[in-house]
Amino acid sequence: MTNNRFGNAFLYIFLGLVAGIILTLSLSFGASTISSESFCISCHEMADPVYLEYKESIHATNSSGVKVTCPDCHVPKELGPLLSRKFFAIKDIYHSIAGTISTAEKFDQRRQELANRVWDYMRENDSRECRSCHDFGAMNLLEQERIAQQKHQKATELGKTCIDCHKGVAHELPDDAFGENK
Repeated sequence: MTNNRFGNAFLYIFLGLVAGIILTLSLSFGASTISSESFCISCHEMADPVYLEYKESIHATNSSGVKVTCPDCHVPKELGPLLSRKFFAIKDIYHSIAGTISTAEKFDQRRQELANRVWDYMRENDSRECRSCHDFGAMNLLEQERIAQQKHQKATELGKTCIDCHKGVAHELPDDAFGENK
């Protein structure tokens, strides 16, 4: 009888491991599918004007030929933060279905709110997605223009994060992007 209980326990552990592996692979595949640039711009709200703005930015076209896509800036690479980010993106789906951002005019009316939400998120995680490519420690300040050297040095000293200075690097800025009217 002891062997039978041991066999059942082993079977349950094995089935649990298999189920865990299948769930993890499913989440990973699903997350990567909905974290592609083609998925991002499948909503017309993102295709126009947001994607059009991005296509004119330094992240899409530059002298080095390095192309950064929507997910590179807006989607964490680690599974936990990625799933959390996708959960909070549900409100974007709601606004798309509700039609509150369905035209360029409606989108522009909400641009400040939407931008603030992204900027707050980036501040909270110390611009994690920016830092997957850009890192203060890896910067050769001597190769930068003098003003950039000074600003990056000061930002490092003050504990600033990328978005504090680089708003609008890939998208048009809202009218009150730097809080002049607050």
